[in-house]
Amino acid sequence: MIASTQTNHPMTGIIARADAQVPQTASQLDEACARLKAAGLRITQPRIAILSVLLEQVHPVSIEAIFHGLETKSCDLVTVYRCLAAFEEVGLVRRSFSHNGTSLYAMALSGEGRFHVLCKETQQVEEIDGAPADQLRAAIKRVQESLVARGYKDVAYSVEFFGVSQQATAKLAPIAKATAPALQTV
Repeated sequence: MIASTQTNHPMTGIIARADAQVPQTASQLDEACARLKAAGLRITQPRIAILSVLLEQVHPVSIEAIFHGLETKSCDLVTVYRCLAAFEEVGLVRRSFSHNGTSLYAMALSGEGRFHVLCKETQQVEEIDGAPADQLRAAIKRVQESLVARGYKDVAYSVEFFGVSQQATAKLAPIAKATAPALQTV
């Protein structure tokens, strides 16, 4: 018997958000559900709702942001934590960390990691793309292959970048100048 939070169809009960920054496609949700099934996990309404919120995101987000993004509050915060742990275990999401230690989650459907830089002042996240990201992926692949050749299994990695953006530096300069003690010459 199917419980009230379960469904046999991955699109049941999904309401697309009009303000979504990234269009959620049915194929992405179908792919995510297929990966859950292949890993032996059930497709439940809370899992579908959480996946939908994650698919709408441009950048990695916190568990609390995911929870607040659930339109119908289809599950509690503990369920979000448990689902994300299960998603991470099967490689469906990638966890990264902000400079203050907060866990951030992003979908990992393509299998190819995306890299971001977080501004320590504004908390804005920017994706690293183009040649630097390609070079980083190539370096990570070489390291993983080297570790596998040395006998390691299930090799994983975490790459985090933090800094103060140019915009934040420009905003902070007038503040620093105004609060700096004046030097007196005698």
